[in-house]
Amino acid sequence: MKCREGCGACCIAPSISSPLPGMPNGKPAGERCLHLSVEQLCQLFGRPERPAVCGAFAADLEVCGTSQEEAIKLIGWWEQMTAA
Repeated sequence: MKCREGCGACCIAPSISSPLPGMPNGKPAGERCLHLSVEQLCQLFGRPERPAVCGAFAADLEVCGTSQEEAIKLIGWWEQMTAA
């Protein structure tokens, strides 16, 4: 599955423990990443400072559903299920 352009759910729903530019402690789940543009696109895409976890994310129907709203719910659920 290809990412839905303009979705951005993967930049909102999950926590990111890796430091990001301007977010040295990462970001908590449910918080919008500072690098998500108003068009819902990653402004760090293709840049070396983009966290490896972000680059490794692969869109999948099981994780992303069929809409941004569904993706935020599903990714949030996966976040809760895998929290240590």
